[in-house]
Amino acid sequence: MRRATQRRTRVQGASPPFVQTVKETITPFGGKVRVFFMDEARFGQQGTTTRVWATTHSRPTALRQTRYEWVYLYAAIEPATGESVPLLAPNVNTGTFNVFLKMLSKELKPLEHAVLMMDQAGWHKSKRLKMPNNITALLLPPYSPELNPAENLWHYLRSHYLANRAYRDYDHLLEAGTQAYRSLTNEILKSVCRCDYINPGRAE
Repeated sequence: MRRATQRRTRVQGASPPFVQTVKETITPFGGKVRVFFMDEARFGQQGTTTRVWATTHSRPTALRQTRYEWVYLYAAIEPATGESVPLLAPNVNTGTFNVFLKMLSKELKPLEHAVLMMDQAGWHKSKRLKMPNNITALLLPPYSPELNPAENLWHYLRSHYLANRAYRDYDHLLEAGTQAYRSLTNEILKSVCRCDYINPGRAE
């Protein structure tokens, strides 16, 4: 058991290893590696406008608020299964991200280890970050949002649930975000967050 703990700690270094390296480290002890993509998005009273169906030659109106309440949605999605862990919060910082990591860690079974792929936001690599032992962070290259399928989820949520709406206050935003995310099924998440460069059966 002590040896297994030492091996798991070793993969938490400053330069996160590739998924295959983590698998080779964890699986000899009966573990399973799961690949999650993580990102944060902001939505609020400034709103998002999208195209809508309307009568030909008409000029439909769209809601546009000028207030500045916001809600941030954290989410880690496993494209292979559509399973995810979300968190709605009033801000993005290291403290809130640490709370999110604890949530993800608790969702993993005892012998599971998560590789969490994400961008290089400051709070993703802060010295005050407390990475759980059952999660390894793999930071994506700078300026490469196309490598993170979680980006597609934000477009989907805004266009299907959060656009062309007015929100009274923060609580209303929180309620709208909660309802929107609860409307997502595993099949929708698998489709929207499909990742062609990760083969679920042989992630490298």
